[in-house]
Amino acid sequence: MAEVAPYGSWKSPITADLIVASSISLGSIAVDGEDVYWLEGRPLEGGRQVLVRRTPDGAVSDVTPAPYNVRTRVHEYGGGSYAVHQGVVYFSNFADQRLYRLRPATSPEPLTSAEGMRYADGVVDPARGLLYCVREDHTRSDQDAENTIVAIDLETGAETVVARGHDFYSTPRLSPDGSRLSWLSWDHPNMPWDGTELWLARLGEDGLPQSPERVAGGPSESIFQPEWSPDGRLYFVSDATGWWNLHRLGDRGAEIVVEREAEFGAPQWVFDARTYAFLPDGRLLCAYAEGGVSRLALLDPEARSLQPIDIALNGFGSVRVAGDRAYFVASSPSLPGAVYELDLRTQALTPLRWSSDLRIDDGYISLPEPLEFPTEGGLTAHALYYAPRNKDYRAPEGEKPPLIVMSHGGPTAAAGAGFSLQKQFWTSRGFAVLDVNYGGSTGYGCEYRRRLEGKWGVVDVDDCTNGARYLASRGLVDPGRMAITGGSAGGYTTLCALAFRDVFKAGASHFGVADLEALARDTHKFESRYLDRLVGPYPERRDLYVERSPVHHVDRLACPVIFFQGLEDKIVPPNQAEAMVEALRRKGIPVAYLAFEGEQHGFRRAENIKRSMEAELYFYGRIFGFRPADEIEPVEIMNL
Repeated sequence: MAEVAPYGSWKSPITADLIVASSISLGSIAVDGEDVYWLEGRPLEGGRQVLVRRTPDGAVSDVTPAPYNVRTRVHEYGGGSYAVHQGVVYFSNFADQRLYRLRPATSPEPLTSAEGMRYADGVVDPARGLLYCVREDHTRSDQDAENTIVAIDLETGAETVVARGHDFYSTPRLSPDGSRLSWLSWDHPNMPWDGTELWLARLGEDGLPQSPERVAGGPSESIFQPEWSPDGRLYFVSDATGWWNLHRLGDRGAEIVVEREAEFGAPQWVFDARTYAFLPDGRLLCAYAEGGVSRLALLDPEARSLQPIDIALNGFGSVRVAGDRAYFVASSPSLPGAVYELDLRTQALTPLRWSSDLRIDDGYISLPEPLEFPTEGGLTAHALYYAPRNKDYRAPEGEKPPLIVMSHGGPTAAAGAGFSLQKQFWTSRGFAVLDVNYGGSTGYGCEYRRRLEGKWGVVDVDDCTNGARYLASRGLVDPGRMAITGGSAGGYTTLCALAFRDVFKAGASHFGVADLEALARDTHKFESRYLDRLVGPYPERRDLYVERSPVHHVDRLACPVIFFQGLEDKIVPPNQAEAMVEALRRKGIPVAYLAFEGEQHGFRRAENIKRSMEAELYFYGRIFGFRPADEIEPVEIMNL
């Protein structure tokens, strides 16, 4: 029989220790012959990214030895950190950002030598012995990094620039016969989901492009994942229809392959994001989002038909195809993420590697409920609701659960319905969770994504607060114990909600933005003009930056906040959190600050992930008046 205990105090088998001990991140799948590769991020190894290979006999082994960390810092967010061809791996090593070559049964050897260079998104040209990739040059301290596409000689490491002149580049892709190269470029103030250009050029014998031509895209059309079909046609995803739909290059220019109110693309925060891949017969395996739900389907481009594949997974990423087998990363609402193999003939599904070996009894798992709720301007916003669930407990009669509203980062990103031990950590202790896809989130078309333009710190805050109010109005949560939490851009939304609204009674900011001016002045090149579209041009509209920066409005903050910060964060430097903490301390509001040596933008070390989760729980317990069942190292809360 279930024990009666207050919400928040329930004992859960989903502990922070279990989460960090059993969880790894998975991504960046590649197929080379019959071998399948992917990257594993391992918190217990300090967040090291390890390249792993699975051979046809089912054996799985590490390819890159310690201390090598397969991670690039191009755009700071990275992605596309390795390429493999005929068993030879070329990878970016995090510590020095050099490219290394790793031949079978040997140790890694440096391919590039220059300091201050970073590399990403490579593709091997075997006929010419070249690697085409994006290069980010940080050798000139008096100006922004220069982004180019280069061709690197795979024997000598000599580098030749093949495309320059735009602020950013990505996705160099070689045609099947090696005669043509395509790539994407974009310029400030655009981000890649705002507007990109697709370029195409014939290659000379020396591998240099001849008369490059822009064939699609522009300042207000976003192109995603150009890819060559087996018969040499260039496909790509474009949002020209108002949705990221599949197109291809025809005799008369770009032509749509499938038109649907669905998103076949994703925001290009990292390199080498892949939502589709070609079968040998020219059909495509596509992952797409429709109505906020992630799906998988086979697309026949000649018949323009989309045939859904009925598998109980979502959050598909890093889609690859080799022969009659497909590979991707996905999860379900009740199972951890995994690298999967899909037999395209029988649709048999085989997990190759789980992100966690931990299996939780269904009695502790809260399944997401998609919600639509009214928000400002007569509009509708979206969220995923998770009710408290723990088979061993029930709350006292009449008590309503505390609520944690989660505000995702980006802000051009989206909350997915895939299994998350972090969310279950909260729900199994008696919290309700609302994961909000506020206006500006991807997955709902361009119009929804553009709601945030000029209104960051307004629309997102309205949607998070209105989502909380909606749950309270339905009697699902305690309006006196509603908290908001978020990281990075989600941390900014969190701080704005606490400063400019009176709905929440506590908050947690994980490396969140507090000062928009500081972010505009002191951030990396990739995002240095991002706020032009989200807020307004700076310094011309400095008034908006001041008006929407929580650090200038601490006088309006009247509830406790806990801050988590990496001390090596270059995207949101520690001084922003520290300014907020000091202002709250002086005002006499309960505040806590946990800073972590060696962490950057997002925590990767197991001990720091564990400490952050437990400290946030401890903080809510002190503020909302319950005692967690967990043994937690106390957190210093000033002014409590």
